Amino acid sequence: MRRLGVSVYPNKSSLEEDKRYLSLAAKYGFKRIFTNLISIDDNSLGKFKEIINYGRSLGMEVIADVSPEVFKSLGIYYSDLKFFKDMNLTGIRLDLGFTGNEESIMSFNPYGIKIEINMSSNVKHLENIMAYAPNKDNIIGCHNFYPHRYTGLSRKHFIKTSKEFKKYGLRTAAFISSPNATFGPWPINEGLPTLEEHRYLPIETQAKDLFNTDLIDDVIIANCYASEEELRALGGMDKDILTLEVDLIEELPQLERKIILEEVHVNRGDISEYLIRSTQSRVKYKDYDFKLINPRDIKKGDILIDSSSYGNYAGELQIALKPMKNSGRTSVVGRIVDEEVFLLDHIRPWQKFKLEFSI
Repeated sequence: MRRLGVSVYPNKSSLEEDKRYLSLAAKYGFKRIFTNLISIDDNSLGKFKEIINYGRSLGMEVIADVSPEVFKSLGIYYSDLKFFKDMNLTGIRLDLGFTGNEESIMSFNPYGIKIEINMSSNVKHLENIMAYAPNKDNIIGCHNFYPHRYTGLSRKHFIKTSKEFKKYGLRTAAFISSPNATFGPWPINEGLPTLEEHRYLPIETQAKDLFNTDLIDDVIIANCYASEEELRALGGMDKDILTLEVDLIEELPQLERKIILEEVHVNRGDISEYLIRSTQSRVKYKDYDFKLINPRDIKKGDILIDSSSYGNYAGELQIALKPMKNSGRTSVVGRIVDEEVFLLDHIRPWQKFKLEFSI
């Protein structure tokens, strides 16, 4: 099951604002909370406990970032996690890990506290933990976020490290960034995504991309506070199937509109480098006369439906992956919104997807 999460930083905000935010997130179906205990001290301990308990009362998991220094400063021994149980935490995220053996021992804690491993660094540490035979049910993974522009992960590295965690069947998470948010745990505020290429994208597009990798189970908004509109949009999205936003030409016939917006599309397995092809509409509506509409030359991201002058291809829906010369038999009926065109490059053979009208 794929889930959404938010972050709160009680030492940077007021309890009232944090509670309001968590209530909104829970209203729209968010199930996880991330917070940061790395800078906790005796003065802020009570505030953290109150917001953690409030989140848990809303039915949300709470996982807190810690480090070996936190263990040392609070007098916690890795073989006894009662302190975190008493804080009512679901899990602890080890931003900086131990040697591997300690993580393995922690995974057998009697409280069922999840031990979340940093996914963004060298995967050799994960292999080391696994060599010590941990309780895999209590081991999960989460990527870093990056407040400084140009420091976020490359897609290549993100995919490589995420695959290593998935190889062991572990639950995974990564962060997205709200353009409406104004702060995070650190003084720098240039967004807080995991992937650098996400930094200035709409928040829903970031989430679609992460879920579409099939490598991330939980997507967490890293900075505070996302708007209610953003929370609503994320809460309402289909997390299990990629849904791309489209703009359609005016006066589009009803059947063509129905094909675009009401069908579940399937990218053919015999893939083309020029087109994503969804072919069931040409079978379903083979007796329909598809008129030629707007036969201009084709750009990447254009949505196409072949006219009846294309014979057996009539009614086939396609999405352009490259610029092409129009044969004069293909209708250009709309296009994927500009910020989501890049997602076309990551649609796999036989992958299902939907198209929805951009509001």
